[in-house]
Amino acid sequence: MPGLIDSHCHLDHFSDEELPGLLDAAREAGLSGMVTIGTRLSHAPEQKRLTGFGQPDMRIWCTVGTHPDHVEETELPLVQDIVAVAEAPEVIGIGETGLDYFHGREEVRPLQQASFRRHIQAARELDIPVIIHARQADEDVATILEDESAKGAFPILLHCFASGPDLARRVVALGGYVSFSGIATFPKCEEIRSVARDVPLDRILVETDAPYLAPVPQRGKRNQPAFVAHTAGRIAQERGLEMAAFTDQTTRNFQRLFRKVS
Repeated sequence: MPGLIDSHCHLDHFSDEELPGLLDAAREAGLSGMVTIGTRLSHAPEQKRLTGFGQPDMRIWCTVGTHPDHVEETELPLVQDIVAVAEAPEVIGIGETGLDYFHGREEVRPLQQASFRRHIQAARELDIPVIIHARQADEDVATILEDESAKGAFPILLHCFASGPDLARRVVALGGYVSFSGIATFPKCEEIRSVARDVPLDRILVETDAPYLAPVPQRGKRNQPAFVAHTAGRIAQERGLEMAAFTDQTTRNFQRLFRKVS
């Protein structure tokens, strides 16, 4: 049975010297793969390079895109520019993209929205998932997803879920998936656990967002892919499932969503 997949981490925040140890720890924790996520389209070559550290029993894939916090750093890419970078076989998704109204000044929000739509259009053209960051922007994220879906379907993954239940419901209604991070283990985040209990089992993924948001009991440490096992264990417990069954389900969900991995 394939192991857990960390569907969202940032391996570019670790040195090359650290990566073999991270992969060993992930293997010992029961993982079989991880996805290193792009936050700047200009850094796509580095994301692709990092996939070369993967091994037959510990695969590494990547995504490419520009995080909403970085939309002002360069000229807004054309859809064909994103497509051209994402056509490589090791690139299995577009993003992370989306909206961040916590960091984004009000005058930057239209640029974030334009970038989000262009990433969606690239994902639709390539038929690969768009990985979505949503922070204090639930309504606009949902509205853009619904508007763009009306123009043609595309695979959707809402990452590091920390929103209200309405956004989760609307994403699932569009055929999307929801990924839970270590936040789901934090003592005060019962609302997140409630959503994790309610999302259809065939639409759940797990992630670390490493090196950020280490789960309980590793909270306060630098997060790493191996720690996704703690998040998976907590959500399995919340749903009354054995860890093996939950692992099998989330890995099958991952393979169904990220079709380029098979």
